[in-house]
Amino acid sequence: MTTIAEALRAAATRLAATSDTARLDAEVLMAHALGVSRSDLLLRHTGDAAPAAFAALVDRRAGHEPVAYITGTQDFFGLTLAVDARVLIPRGDSECVVEAALAAAPAAASLLDCGTGSGALLLALLAHLPDARGVGVDASADALHVAQANADALGMADRVRLLRRDWTQGSWAADLGRFDLIIANPPYVEEAAPLDPSVRHHEPAAALFAGPEGLDDYRVLIPQLPALLNSGGVAVLEIGATQADAVTAIAAAAGFAVQCRPDLAGRPRALVLAQS
Repeated sequence: MTTIAEALRAAATRLAATSDTARLDAEVLMAHALGVSRSDLLLRHTGDAAPAAFAALVDRRAGHEPVAYITGTQDFFGLTLAVDARVLIPRGDSECVVEAALAAAPAAASLLDCGTGSGALLLALLAHLPDARGVGVDASADALHVAQANADALGMADRVRLLRRDWTQGSWAADLGRFDLIIANPPYVEEAAPLDPSVRHHEPAAALFAGPEGLDDYRVLIPQLPALLNSGGVAVLEIGATQADAVTAIAAAAGFAVQCRPDLAGRPRALVLAQS
């Protein structure tokens, strides 16, 4: 019999070539195979027999498939969200966008999420703004299916409208009205950027890449935001760590005053746009 402890050690050794968090990956996958929490796994099950399903999960991770896609879930700002290859995996860095939005618009009643993906930003905000309602738009019908499943699972379906819209099309926002708060995590990766295979080969390219500088979507979306904001409304955008100056210039040209908020690593991550 191979025990769970032995299987974890072997998996961590194998995954060291794939992941900087090999032991953690192995533990999360084992907990998923057992249907228990990671803490319960480590406290109560390490002497048990390793489940047969674990090997296939390790094979997938060794092929650079992200852990979140293998388990089908990702925690974000206190929520557990369903994720799969139809949407980007919500990152901890993006939590600073939620924090910045709550600080900038603590009484927002109407929200618009541009490029909603899994719904992570919108649903996290609605969880902390109980009187608010939100609209999430995305060009991907597949992504909207994931966002709807998350809204349903979290009991927020009656507070969310999800619409297939593409902000590169001229009439995409004609019937949306105006909002107190707009959030967006648009594609912002440079086309030639070096990326881990787990990202480049598994996450949806349309949600990642935005031209040679990673700025194409900002140039299209930001000038349209003033017409979508209520008086006194704000927009909060996620940016790449090297893009603060370039995106600030785009926003300033559209009439916004801009503040930059860092992520937990101190890198520029969220821009707060207020109408000046």
